[in-house]
This record gives sequence, C-alpha cells and structure tokens, in this order.
Amino acid sequence: MKDYLIKATAFEGTIRAYAIKSTTTVEEARRRHDTWATASAALGRTLTIATMMGAMLKGEDKLTVKLEGDGPTGPIVADANAKGQVRAYITHPHVDFELNSQGKLDVARAVGTNGSLSVVKDLGLKEHFTGQVPIVSGEVSEDFTYYFATSEQVPSAVGAGVLVNPDHSILAAGGFIVQVMPGASDETITKLEQRIKAIPPISTLIQEGKNPEDILTELFEENHLKVLDKMPVEFHCSCSLERIKNAIRGLGNEEINEMIEQDGGAEATCHFCNEHYHLDTEELAELKQTGDLQ
Repeated sequence: MKDYLIKATAFEGTIRAYAIKSTTTVEEARRRHDTWATASAALGRTLTIATMMGAMLKGEDKLTVKLEGDGPTGPIVADANAKGQVRAYITHPHVDFELNSQGKLDVARAVGTNGSLSVVKDLGLKEHFTGQVPIVSGEVSEDFTYYFATSEQVPSAVGAGVLVNPDHSILAAGGFIVQVMPGASDETITKLEQRIKAIPPISTLIQEGKNPEDILTELFEENHLKVLDKMPVEFHCSCSLERIKNAIRGLGNEEINEMIEQDGGAEATCHFCNEHYHLDTEELAELKQTGDLQ
C-alpha cells in the first residue's frame, strides 16, 4: 500500500481531521540520511506531521517546520506543500539510545526538552506567516499540539509514530491531526478526548495493516466520519544540477576561477535529500563563460 493521507470531517463538520500512512516516505528519508533508530523516529514524526500540515494549504503554498531542541540530534527541518510532497533532514543522524522507561524509542532525549518549534508558511504573500513556540516535551507530537493551540489558536490533538526494524529500516509510520472547530459541543469534545486516550499507538495500527481511514474510524466511529479528500504523499526534493549551476553562476567569475584553479572542480550536497553534485573544470568554465557575470 502506497503512502497517502486523507482529509475528513466528523460530528457534522465540527471536527476537522487528517490521517496519514507515511512508512515509505519516512524510509526514504532514513535511507538518504542514514539515520539510526532514535533519530529515525524523531525525523519521521516531524516529517509525518509536516506533511499533514502541508495538506492544510492550497495551490502553490508551502511551509517549513524547524524543531530545534538541546538534544544531540540538533535541528530537524522539514519542507512540505499542498501536493503531498515533503523533504526533511536531521542535523546529526547517528543518534540512538536504549529504550525509555515505557519501552519506546527515547525521542525526547534525542530532540531535547528545551528549545523551540517554528513554522514558516509561504502563502504567496509579500510576507511569510511565522509562528514559534517553546518545546514542551521533545516527543514531537505534543510539541505540535502545543503549537496549534498557542500559535494558531486551534485546539488540536496531534499523534505520530514510527516503528523501526532491527536493521534500522522503517517498519511502520503514520499519524493524525484532529482539530476542534467552532460549534463543537462539550459532549463531542469529551467523547473525542476519551477516544484519543484509548486509541492504540498509530505506528502499531499501521503495522497491523490499518490505513488512514481506519485510523480515523478508530477515533470517530464510521457513522461520524466524512472523508473529503485523499492524496498520495512522497519524499520529494526540488534540488537539481541546474539549480546548483545557477547558484555557482551567481558567485561570479572570480570565485568560479578559484574553483577551477585551486579545487579542480566543485562539490555540492543538498541538506534535504543528501544528493551529491559534482562539476568538473570544463563544466565550471562553461558557467563562467555564459551569463552576465560581475
């Protein structure tokens, strides 16, 4: 089953919900960045939630989330858009610990419990929307829950989970975001809170073969759920050799000459997808000779 997410409403439109299966997408991020188990969980949770947040946007809108705690992973950054495309990186991928007291990957220790979560939305306007909150637990899902309540003032429940195989590959990954809209009754909110507390871990549901519709059915029961949209999701990076060439072209003749004479070429690596690019001296010379430089 390929990765995808759904958008839905429940309780006559007073609850908005998103759910995602992101196993393949998280595995692609793990493979590209060679993350160890605990780092994979931290990166995977952030990537999964960012993808659902991207689905809240429209058209060509996009967003960047940055989880920057005081733990050994360093900053985790994810870009997502309204088309289900996401890319992400973790500063220090080789982080792993013994399981925590609950028998789970110790994501809070990896991320850190002090720091900030920021979200920058590019909505095609002159200025970007930026929201930032302090990290409250380092468990990622709780930090995003606090972000929605504080920065966007939308009461929300956010859940994301990642299961890792013994060989470090991703066994299962997924998540949900549930948001309370104006008009929701106290009875609906109470019932929803009870269901969220009772639901099994999302990664376990994905491992058992459950899909995003099943996840929301666990929360709302089938008679309350109305699926509005379904979209595929994937790890997708916008970097390319042409973009690298344009960046080097913009440096000017003098710096290009230095690359040719001193370095014998140029190397570049994309932070988000870890793709490596190499330009030899002939390719660099072509960049110097074309374009209006300096």
